[in-house]
Amino acid sequence: MKILVTGSNGLLGQKLVYKLCNQPGINCIATARGENRLIQKDGYIYNEMDITDEKQVKEVLTKHLPDAVIHAAAMTNVDACETEKEACIAMNINAVRYIVDALEELQQKNKDYKPQLVHLSTDFIFDGTHGPLDENEKPNPLSYYAWSKLEGEKIVQSSKLRWAIARTVLVYGIVDNMSRSNIVLWAKQNLEQGKTINVVDDQFRTPTLAEDLADGCILLVKKKAQGIYNVSGKDFLSILELVHQVADYYGLDKSLIKPSKSADIKQPAKRPPITGFIIDKAIKDLGYNPHSFMEGIKLMDEQVKSRVSK
Repeated sequence: MKILVTGSNGLLGQKLVYKLCNQPGINCIATARGENRLIQKDGYIYNEMDITDEKQVKEVLTKHLPDAVIHAAAMTNVDACETEKEACIAMNINAVRYIVDALEELQQKNKDYKPQLVHLSTDFIFDGTHGPLDENEKPNPLSYYAWSKLEGEKIVQSSKLRWAIARTVLVYGIVDNMSRSNIVLWAKQNLEQGKTINVVDDQFRTPTLAEDLADGCILLVKKKAQGIYNVSGKDFLSILELVHQVADYYGLDKSLIKPSKSADIKQPAKRPPITGFIIDKAIKDLGYNPHSFMEGIKLMDEQVKSRVSK
């Protein structure tokens, strides 16, 4: 089975590649813009692919004819999407259309070719009035990022492909040559340096370990699942509770953590106050079994320590 991963240099992308290249019977094709940033170079094929380049997308998909595409690449910096709208549309809407069009065309040319598309989406498509949410909740995006991700979902849902959408929440983890931080690393780093941090107490999420999200995506492919699935962590926490747990795990000074309100933090893009997901469908249909948040922090810590010791 050939599985092609987009965004293989990113947090989820790297976890997917490392998990897939260790599985018998699976050929993994890793794709991303620019050079391969993964330290391990064997066990998979790397093919450069800029998802905003329609011609390149078509060429790479035609070359490899993957049985499944896990589309992990996206512009996920919420505030940057608000200020760089054209780039946001190119990455989160047009690129989805290019992938869908290329796969549909290949499917049309070869009646035996039935590729599956697993598309990543986000809790931010909701307005955050309540939570946790199930798969039947009606989207109402508050930001340009959220709107773009919902438009991407619509393209996938109206396609002639076998498709599954994996919606997720606040992904954290550590990978090779990280280009962006995440909430756990940010809190740990600042508290270790003795810095006071302002943390919102009025936003609620189900934080998701990158390994768990990768497992969920792979299960969607292996089970040939179709439809929308919530794939997140299982602990429903405020951002303040989340940061307190990071401090507790590392034995850091919690008096440096100052509770604040979303309205007091000036950010270009609006965040939904309450999201978080009910993951019963993924547990029942896929056998999805995510870590608790504290287990996730422990796994990350072990990974950091093993890198330092090498």
